[in-house]
Amino acid sequence: MEAGHRVLAAEDLSLFGGDPWWLILLKVVFCFAMLMVTVLIAIVFERKILGWMQQRIGPNRHGPWGMLQSLADGVKLMLKEDVVVKRADKAVYVLAPIVAAVPAFMSVAVIPFGPAGNEVSVFGERTAMQLTDLPIAVLYILATASVGIYGIVLAGWSSGSTYPLLGGLRSCAQMISYEIAMGLSFAAVFIHSGSMSTSAIVDAQGERWFAVLLPVSFLIYIVAMIGETNRAPFDMPESEGDLVGGFNTEYSSIKFAMFMLAEYINMVTVSMVAVTLFLGGWRAPWPVSGFWEGANHGWWPLLWFLLKVSATLFVFIWVRASVPRVRYDQFMKLGWKVLIPVSMVWLMLVATVRALRNEGYDFQRIVLYVGGGVIALLLISFVLDVLRDREDKRVAAEEEAAGAPPFDPLAGGFPVPPLPGQTLPPVPRRRPRQERQLVGNGPAETTHGEEADGAR
Repeated sequence: MEAGHRVLAAEDLSLFGGDPWWLILLKVVFCFAMLMVTVLIAIVFERKILGWMQQRIGPNRHGPWGMLQSLADGVKLMLKEDVVVKRADKAVYVLAPIVAAVPAFMSVAVIPFGPAGNEVSVFGERTAMQLTDLPIAVLYILATASVGIYGIVLAGWSSGSTYPLLGGLRSCAQMISYEIAMGLSFAAVFIHSGSMSTSAIVDAQGERWFAVLLPVSFLIYIVAMIGETNRAPFDMPESEGDLVGGFNTEYSSIKFAMFMLAEYINMVTVSMVAVTLFLGGWRAPWPVSGFWEGANHGWWPLLWFLLKVSATLFVFIWVRASVPRVRYDQFMKLGWKVLIPVSMVWLMLVATVRALRNEGYDFQRIVLYVGGGVIALLLISFVLDVLRDREDKRVAAEEEAAGAPPFDPLAGGFPVPPLPGQTLPPVPRRRPRQERQLVGNGPAETTHGEEADGAR
């Protein structure tokens, strides 16, 4: 009951909306500047960390130790020629980068950088370290993230080219697939905290972070946020191996830079959401909060928050340097057949535990009931797997008895093996020289290699 009262007290949003207009404008400018500076630093450190992990030289020309490389890249892109494709839909083509970039800045409006009750002084005015808060702040974050994906989809459609169109369609499929799993991971947080307000969710993590209480939701969100931001190994909409550059193939100059800006801003935004919902938000980590009572007061919470965001951004870089790009069917299978079912089962378990605790059951009985349900599900899954394996072996034995040739997964499928049951068309080959001579193509079509063979 006391926890419920604490949540209801944290949802008192009267602390927001009373600032003078110049202070609100100053907060907006601070959020915008912080995101831009974070992006400049993230780009440089990503290239440096990738160079270090891959044992090569990173940027080292512009500025001391190459620290101004991202600034030089931005100036270069702004000075390049801005080419507009002739077959493009001009209005949508120009609007798409804006649609992709602007929503990326909007999510930070509801992110708390410090406790709502601990106001700081800015030019003599006491204010909370948060631009604003909403009773449905997390839903607002999901809505803005969804709008940003439309910029990529519209860019692929309006370019009037095949590769951008395929990249845009892939991005749309990723948005549909991975936002479901992301929303289900958020639902577990809502159940445990009793609120959708970001400040209330951080307050509910006073004793223990939700990454410890809800580890499955945290891991699902980590995978979903990488897929949502189109980062490696899930960068299907812009994979240069099969789509040249994907949705931004026909873009150049400042419009191309806006897509890159939107990608990195989205990285920072989803990292802030991960810190807010699962890593204690602005709260100091355990070793510091254990011996220092003033760690969560004043301007110190902003430092802990930025350190946690930096650690989450490092995860993006680490995954990009370590994991190769997956195949598109594997990516869709992971989203629909793994993340969504696991998140739904986990959500049911979390809801069951919360309902039993609200009914007054003790911890041992809750563990007994939930553990029994999990063991029953595992047994059912084991039995189904055994039956499926027997059926597969029976079908394989019947095919072998009928004399069907065994399936070769590497037959003519370089560099990607064909899927089971898929047959590749025969490779077109040049006709033999004698056949070409019979149809009248003889000596005129001989190559230098054939002449050398004849000389030998």
